Amino acid sequence: MWRLADACSACAAATAQAAVVPDTLLAPRPLPPTTTRRHRNPKGPGERVRVREILSYLAAALPPDTSAAARLLALQCALRINTQMRVRLSKGVLRSLRFNTVQDLCRELEHARWLRMAPQGAANEIAAELLDTTLLGQAPARPDRMRAADWALRVSSVSRAGAIGPLPQIAGTYLTAHADPHAGSGLSEVDQMARACGVPPTELPNLLDQLAATGLLRSWQPCPDSGDLHWTLAHGSPIHDTRSQYDPATPVNDDRRERP
Repeated sequence: MWRLADACSACAAATAQAAVVPDTLLAPRPLPPTTTRRHRNPKGPGERVRVREILSYLAAALPPDTSAAARLLALQCALRINTQMRVRLSKGVLRSLRFNTVQDLCRELEHARWLRMAPQGAANEIAAELLDTTLLGQAPARPDRMRAADWALRVSSVSRAGAIGPLPQIAGTYLTAHADPHAGSGLSEVDQMARACGVPPTELPNLLDQLAATGLLRSWQPCPDSGDLHWTLAHGSPIHDTRSQYDPATPVNDDRRERP
């Protein structure tokens, strides 16, 4: 049995055997028409908001010690599931994630009881069934979620962050998804970002310095009054939604179209 209570982030973090519920919840959305069109207007929020929702969800759904690489894999799985809670990650997606191997990451997510591996359809691909039915609340608008998954792939590979490792990748994705699409600046609680990236808050300064060295961040600093984290993305970072450029029949970084 769980009890829900209001508390500040500091008290919540200091409470034994407590789990922080993120501010953003996945709300069920109405089912779209059964017929689809090649060119369609996106429904609901844009890519950045959808990625923010899933990062917030994963911060609460996965164990705190879940690795950054497993979180990146879980992000793609959560955005690409079909209405039967199944997902297939193609060779193109896995290449974009830049993982040397994914089997250990899949076992890590299986150990967390978040997914169950299924027989692979082809070599170097992943097929799995997700076990958390909460994700069905965001399942109807699958073409829009596929676009958000491709957007997350592009953001995680920007500059040299992808070459450094999974932790800068997911941190860069978090910062970009939470930044203003026009000004490129963002504001977040330190504990909130630390949970989403799976790192202790004390390790964030070094991580942010790495992202600044890659050219993703122009600057970052803690706010003097609240202690929250404030940052500005470097000029030219891919922070804008790409609604007009997306065609659901040809998803980015995928070798073949997935069946809905």
